[in-house]
Amino acid sequence: MEQMERNVVLDISDRPKLGMWLGLSLQHMFSMFGSTVLVPLLVGLNPGVALFSSGVGTLLYILITKAKIPAYMGSSFAFITPMLALMHGAGYPAIAQGIWSVGAVYLIVALLVTIIGSEWINKILPPVVVGPIVMVIGLSLAGSAATNATMRHISATKSVYDIRVFIVAIATLLITIAYNMFLRKFLGLIPILLGIVTGYVLACFAGLVDFAPVMAAHWFALPAFDIPFVNYKPTFQLGAILAMAPLALVTMTEHMGHIMVLNKLTNRNFFQDPGLKRTLAGDGTASIVAGIFGGPAVTSYGENIGVLAITRVHSVWVLGGAATFAILFAFVGKLSALIQSIPGAVIGGISFLLFGVIASSGLRIIVDNKIDFNIKRNLMIASTILVIGIGNAYLQLGQTQFSGLAVATVLGIVLNLILPKQAASEKE
Repeated sequence: MEQMERNVVLDISDRPKLGMWLGLSLQHMFSMFGSTVLVPLLVGLNPGVALFSSGVGTLLYILITKAKIPAYMGSSFAFITPMLALMHGAGYPAIAQGIWSVGAVYLIVALLVTIIGSEWINKILPPVVVGPIVMVIGLSLAGSAATNATMRHISATKSVYDIRVFIVAIATLLITIAYNMFLRKFLGLIPILLGIVTGYVLACFAGLVDFAPVMAAHWFALPAFDIPFVNYKPTFQLGAILAMAPLALVTMTEHMGHIMVLNKLTNRNFFQDPGLKRTLAGDGTASIVAGIFGGPAVTSYGENIGVLAITRVHSVWVLGGAATFAILFAFVGKLSALIQSIPGAVIGGISFLLFGVIASSGLRIIVDNKIDFNIKRNLMIASTILVIGIGNAYLQLGQTQFSGLAVATVLGIVLNLILPKQAASEKE
């Protein structure tokens, strides 16, 4: 194997000692928790089921990819709009069929990759396209982080600006940066977890934490699973399938973008080994299983990629441990309620760092590959991707919405394929 570009603390197959393992896995679980439970809360699903299905989905993904890719599968935000519409109509049984159709699209594409190969990846996704796409993945989430870091939710539909939220968020960010820069040995490996804990304490003093749900929760609580033929008899829902299946193309582009980031972080080519067919099959299978249990569709998480980049711990054992904790915590009512009590201020402060690291990884791809922006072709491609993606110039076709990231990715690929190597003015 090639010499690693950076000093990696734990490589993909390395298994940490027990104490370190627990701390690192908890850090990953805390990092993904806020977003994973936010999706079901917005849609009206059970957060415990979402936590459970994310853990099971991650373990399945690790199994299908032969334990070669350190990724975590969490609730996808791409399907919130159709899921809300379906929830107010036919309810979760319709949502479940939509989620199964999403997983089926992944499996079909994985089969096509198996038949025709994946060599086309490098041709349609060179560094001039990949770098800006990865930057968009991080920067397009900036608005979500900023909202968490400034607004206090006072009801399901109303939020107000609160200076306490901003102070706690910035303090959490700065403290986490300090932990990352100045702590050593084991503590230096869990700066995100320590930052969340410290931020939570600050939020308690600021009066931003509501302990009532924690006190009311039982120690053991079975998640409210919604299983076909057990909780309901499924009937064919064509509308749900048509509403959700096309969105698989959106999460597929995000999935490939995350794989690109992981390739760079780990100095590997996961498109070749274990292969794009396995990464897509793992993602699709995880969503299908989530739909069986009553959870939302899942996708690979940028938050956890940010943790990998910061800690330089790439061990798949750590991600597997995080998935196991997620499954266990789904059944522990008080622990689950305690984690859900982490306020948006803390999540926002941590997200500033995590999302920024992802964006910086895209910039690093551009720098490392010496992309020359004096060449008009490169400038046109990168500029188009960045502004459309970050600005979220989405495409709406009926009830189906393709995010700005998806539109930017497609345009970037098309421009790369059709633009000449040199502009006419550069030939003079």
